[in-house]
Amino acid sequence: MERGLQRELRREIEEETLRTGTHSVYGDRKPAPRKPGKAEKKKEQQEERRRAKKKKKANRQYVFVTYFFVLLFVGMIGYFSYFNVVQGREIINDSRNPRMDLYENQVLRGSILDKDGNVLAESVENEDGTQTRTYPYEELFAHVVGYSDKGKSGLESSQNFQLQTSNVSFRTKLLNEFRGRKSAGNNIITTLDTDLQQAAYDALGNNRGAVVAIEPSTGKILAMVSKPSYNPNTIVEDWESLNANTEGILVNRATQGQYAPGSTFKVVTTLAYMRQNANYQDYTYRCTGEITAGKNEIHCFGNDVHGTVDLADSLAYSCNTSFSNIGLSLDIDEFRNTAEDLLFDSELPCPLVYNESKFNLQDDDGDAAIAMTAFGQGKLQVSPYHMALITSAIANNGILMQPYLVDQITSAEGETVEKYVPESYKELMTSEEAAQLTEYMQGVVEYGTARSLNSLGVSIAGKTGTSEYSDDKQKTHSWFIGFSNVDNPDLALAVVIENSDSTGDVATDVAGDVFEAFYAE
Repeated sequence: MERGLQRELRREIEEETLRTGTHSVYGDRKPAPRKPGKAEKKKEQQEERRRAKKKKKANRQYVFVTYFFVLLFVGMIGYFSYFNVVQGREIINDSRNPRMDLYENQVLRGSILDKDGNVLAESVENEDGTQTRTYPYEELFAHVVGYSDKGKSGLESSQNFQLQTSNVSFRTKLLNEFRGRKSAGNNIITTLDTDLQQAAYDALGNNRGAVVAIEPSTGKILAMVSKPSYNPNTIVEDWESLNANTEGILVNRATQGQYAPGSTFKVVTTLAYMRQNANYQDYTYRCTGEITAGKNEIHCFGNDVHGTVDLADSLAYSCNTSFSNIGLSLDIDEFRNTAEDLLFDSELPCPLVYNESKFNLQDDDGDAAIAMTAFGQGKLQVSPYHMALITSAIANNGILMQPYLVDQITSAEGETVEKYVPESYKELMTSEEAAQLTEYMQGVVEYGTARSLNSLGVSIAGKTGTSEYSDDKQKTHSWFIGFSNVDNPDLALAVVIENSDSTGDVATDVAGDVFEAFYAE
């Protein structure tokens, strides 16, 4: 009976447990879980979503921070690489950099040589450990090679990093250090031709001016002369007098000189007219020796009257009135575009310090300014180097090759450190345009203003120029641009002679001497 009561009690407890979801203190069974209601489920889901969202947000922050530091690290690596490769050399080349003194204490400055191995600059170590820099050709290469005392200029500046870097073998460096000697710096083998440089220097004589000679097919600069010149061997002693000189002796007129291009600019105007007029070969103009543009009366050089001329004759005879007429017919914006295509108002590819050339003609300039710009006067500013680049591009089917002065860099032991090869810089004009300009420039030599060059025995295409630089029209600069061996051009030249006193052919004579020397080699 007692057992029956116990079983009855247990059954009642179990039923109560199932009904209420609680467990009995009398048993060891676990209570059945209570099913959550809809409100509780919704609340749990919201809480789960909140936790997931919070976790996702935290992960996003971690990812952002990770990417930020990765990008920062990559940026730093990129900057340091750029700094070492690009800016490092410029900073080392800066004469204000105190590290230069440290380099000079460790390295004997390398030599600079011409294309045939002639020494243009070299250093000798003195007994006290100092160095003496010598320039065997004295004034001949002064502006292009430069100086290395009182700061640096020319190749001495642009190649300072290599000249003060020694790439001799580790064994040699170790032996030199053991012996207390400096290791020799790298040598710069240039593209310069000493014979051609001497010919240009001699041809300039006592004139102030510049000559630039370039090999059109490669861009090699074969000669660069600026006068008056100076002796870099005595730069320290002469420093004060050189800086006080009013003729600008230290200025490299080849790259830094700024001149009105005179009639050599008519090549640019001719190209602009060709581009704006498909029927340019039908152009004719009757030259009476003068033309009125705005309030100005423009005359041909020497008051010549050329009669009826076409485009070829206009260039050959250098007819100012015809080119004034051409200029007034041009769309100024398109004229400016042509000038910019030929690198006016642009950076120039140049291995030395230079000044940009300026077109300086605006849409609202009057007829006088337009007419004068068309024949190379007005506010135009250009360097002989820039005119040599344009001439070189015409000679090379419209392609300007990257001009360069350094052919290769070698260690003092003769091992090649760097070798430079010709490469295209930019197409300044189409090959068809270059061919047409070449034909017109040949006319200048065959029957035009540069007929004196016909006797050289080599075909030449060129353009003469006379530019006024003062209200006194008798004060002029003389210009010549041109290239030789027209079918397979060898040499492109630009010559400017300051204060030529309106003789007009001085630069042409200088060019003739340089061409003659080139083919005499």
